Amino acid sequence: MLKIESLDVFHGDAQALDGVSLEIAEGAIVAIVGANGAGKTSLIRTIAGMHKPARGRILYRGVDIGGAPSHKVCDLGIGQVAEGRQVFPSLSIAENLAMGAMLPRARGLRDRNLDKVYTMFPRLAERRAQAAGTLSGGEQQMLAIGRCLMGAPELVMFDEPSLGLAPTVVQQVLQTVRDLNRDGLTCVLVEQNVAVSLKLASQAYVLENGRITLSGSGEALLGDDRVRQAYLGM
Repeated sequence: MLKIESLDVFHGDAQALDGVSLEIAEGAIVAIVGANGAGKTSLIRTIAGMHKPARGRILYRGVDIGGAPSHKVCDLGIGQVAEGRQVFPSLSIAENLAMGAMLPRARGLRDRNLDKVYTMFPRLAERRAQAAGTLSGGEQQMLAIGRCLMGAPELVMFDEPSLGLAPTVVQQVLQTVRDLNRDGLTCVLVEQNVAVSLKLASQAYVLENGRITLSGSGEALLGDDRVRQAYLGM
């Protein structure tokens, strides 16, 4: 579904990604793990059209989208739940969700997708007139996911969805990722909680200093001594 070939990305003179290659199969949950500063968010933002690659290709369903503007990437069916949630704080829940449905691909599906989001997150339905900035961190994460789903994506990239959330809320968020995947959504999970993300993922990549250093099934990497020592403290 998504194939990245020899991707180089720079921020000024600093190289953020160095020859990154990976594949994401349709219907999979793919985890990308690594320490802070490893290049995970740079990778997500480059796929999303927010950064332009210096070299390499990003193929989505066989079409090179590297360097395409982000609105076109979204309209092709690639959604992003950004790190830090980034809801519109002064807008209501309903208005935030309506913003997610402005893509041409999603306009005709607005009512259906809104029903789906409110069914998945009944708390959002109960508080639809409430300003997003007054919600708890967990509720804002639900809203960020819901807003992404309003765009009718086929692949969603989750960038640190558990960041700053209480453990019980983290479990709810990750269960949501699992449920969406079971419904047919392809998911890319960038997550500092390495153990949880590897348990969830069918395929995983370890990113270190802008390079892919390990790849394999989530289960295989969970049992890899290098991963256990570097990220799991074992």
